[in-house]
Parts: sequence; structure tokens; C-alpha cells
Amino acid sequence: MLEGHTAVITGAAQGIGLAIARTFAEHGANIVIGDLDRAKAEEAAASLPTPAVGLHCDVTSEADVAGLLSAAVDSFGSLDVMVNNAGITRDATMRTMTEQQFDDVVQVHLRGCWNGTRLAANIMRTSGGGSIINLSSISGKVGFIGQTNYSAAKAGVVGLSKAAAKEVAHLGVRVNVVQPGLIRTAMTEAMPAKVWDQKLSEVPMQRAGEPEEVASVALFYASKLSSYMTGTVAEVTGGRYM
Repeated sequence: MLEGHTAVITGAAQGIGLAIARTFAEHGANIVIGDLDRAKAEEAAASLPTPAVGLHCDVTSEADVAGLLSAAVDSFGSLDVMVNNAGITRDATMRTMTEQQFDDVVQVHLRGCWNGTRLAANIMRTSGGGSIINLSSISGKVGFIGQTNYSAAKAGVVGLSKAAAKEVAHLGVRVNVVQPGLIRTAMTEAMPAKVWDQKLSEVPMQRAGEPEEVASVALFYASKLSSYMTGTVAEVTGGRYM
């Protein structure tokens, strides 16, 4: 489905990002992985079945993101898919959250997504188009206690993506959003059992999702199967908060 295409994925040394990279590679794409941890990015790239490179990238830095995208074009000749996946959490109640904790989360999720979206679109608009996929979260739809920073940033990703989609649609650049719910990753499995069980009880399908189930939706958005879709939000939540 992605034979001959080049995809850049941020925060893809592990978790959902790595699952997306692996799924894209299995469908023929060349992959560029950007991550704060360069060693892990290189290791992840080496594990893929198609040509791939792993590079350091701080998504809050315009220069880093621009360098990541340039590496894709220099290495493989094109930029066809951009996945803005990198993220962090700094959970705390409003009463105890510091300005730094708020700013850090907004910078990584929202500014990072803006950097990736606008810089990728600038390349794609001159090359005939492409697909940009931004990772939000069910937290951006509902809002969770202790996540005023994260919920604000993830809701912002949706608004950013819709506005960007309107700006570049006529140039053949599509911008869509994937909004995962409770997905089984190292981060979520580190939750206290009581918290995990409470969140799981909210899922009508009565199970957590797997990273590959998010990756398959990203593949749909990356491929021609979604050629007439832009500005949309796909909830991958098992029916949570319908």
C-alpha cells in the first residue's frame, strides 16, 4: 500500500510510533524515525524490513524537524507521509501543576505538531501532495483529571489539524487526526492497577487496544484508501466515550 513512499514518524523509537513505523515498512515504505534518543531511533530503524534511518529530533525545535524532513528527501528522494506522534506526559492537578509542566507538554505536543505539519506541508505542496497524520488522544475530547496540560494540547492538535487541512487541501496535502484511547504500551501498563481497571471499565469492547490497531488506522490515512478524506478525526478507543 505504500510501496515507493517515504514516511517520517516522530517519537517512533518505541510504543505507538514504532508500531506505525513497522506497519508502514511492512507495506513497502521507506522510513525515517525521529526521536530524542538517537541510539534507540537507530536501533528501531535497523529492525525494520525496508530501508530506514533513525535520527535525533527534538520536535520543539524547528531546525531539528526541518533536518529530519530534509534527511527523508536526501535519503529516499521524497516526503510522502508525515506522522506527528512524539509526546510526553507531566500529569498533575491544576493546584500542583507547575508552569514548566504545563509548558513542556504544550510545547512537545502542540508546537511539535505545528512544526511537523507546516514544514512537511511546505515540502509536499511543491511535490504534488502527501498525507500528514497527527496523533491526538481521547484526553483531548473528554478531559481527564490531572491532565489540564495534556488535554489542552491534544484538543489543540485537532483544531490545528482542521485549520491546516483547509489551508493545504487544494495543493493535494491531506491532514487527518488519529485519537487513541486506552492502548497497551509501556507507559499505560505502568499505571497503578486500580487506575488501569477503572479506565478499562469505560471501554465497551472490554479490552485495551494494541499499538498495531492504531498503526492500521494511520496506514489507512497514509494510503490512497483515504484519498478523499482530510480534516477528519478517527477515534481508536474501543467505543470509549461515544
